[in-house]
Amino acid sequence: MSENAIGIFDSGLGGLTAAKELIRVLPNENIVYFGDTARVPYGSRSRSTIITYARQDAYFLLSKGVKLIIAACGTVSSVAGTLTNELPVPFTGVVVPTAAAAVSATGNGRIGVIGTYATVNSGSYKEEIIRHNNRLEVYQQACPMFVSLVENGIIDPNDDIVKLLVARYLSPLKEQGIDTLILGCTHFPIIAQAISDYLGSEVTLIDSGRETALYAAELLKSHKMLNTASAPGSCRYYVSDTVDSFEKTAEIFLGKSVAGAVSHINLEKVAVH
Repeated sequence: MSENAIGIFDSGLGGLTAAKELIRVLPNENIVYFGDTARVPYGSRSRSTIITYARQDAYFLLSKGVKLIIAACGTVSSVAGTLTNELPVPFTGVVVPTAAAAVSATGNGRIGVIGTYATVNSGSYKEEIIRHNNRLEVYQQACPMFVSLVENGIIDPNDDIVKLLVARYLSPLKEQGIDTLILGCTHFPIIAQAISDYLGSEVTLIDSGRETALYAAELLKSHKMLNTASAPGSCRYYVSDTVDSFEKTAEIFLGKSVAGAVSHINLEKVAVH
C-alpha cells in the first residue's frame, strides 16, 4: 500500500498549492488530484451541499486506490469533518495543521483568518485555535473575490485591482494589530506577496497548503505508509469540467505544464457508499 497514491481534492484549482507543497515535501510519492471544476465554488454553497460534494470527491479518489485523502479546500475542511470516521483510509483537511502552525507562530496573540464565506461562517479555524489556547484573539474576514482573481490569473502584486481588493478586505485585520494571518483558502498563497506587501513583513502568513503537506508527511510516517521508492513520484489530475481551461490555469499554481496529465471524469458515475 505504501506505493499507492496520495489523493487530493478541491472544489477547483486552489488545492494545487497543496499539491505543489506535497511534491516538494514528499517527492517520491505518487499523487492523484481531483478538481471539481464543474461545481466550483464550494464557498457559497450550503453545509449539506458541501458535505455531499465532498463525499463524492473522496469516493472518486478511493476508486483510484489512494492510501490517504487530503481535502485541500478550506471550505470542505471546515464543514465535512464527518469524513474522518467514514473513510477507510486516513483523511485530513487543512484546518487542524494550519491552526496549530498559527498558534505556534503568533507573538502577540492576535491571529487573523481569511477564507471563503463558508469557511469564515463555520468558525472552524477560530474554534481550533481557541482549543489550543483560549486566551488568543481571532479575527476573521471573508475574501471571496480573491478566488476569482487567482483563477483569472490576476495575481501581480503591483496590479491596481489586486492592491485595491487586498486593502479592502484586509484593512479591518490590519487595524486589529494581528501578527499572524492564516491564508484559509488554498487559492490565497498565489497572492501572498500582495497580502504581505499590504500587511507588512512583521505579519507572518500561514500557508494552509504547506502546513497540510507537512502534516500529511507525518501522518504517512506514523502509519508506516511512506513510499520508499527512490524514483520521483508521478502526478495525475482529474477534473469534472473542461480539461483545457484547467491545464492553462494549473500552470499558475504549479509553475509547470500539466498538459497530457489531465483527464475529465463524470462524478455521476462515482459510487458513494
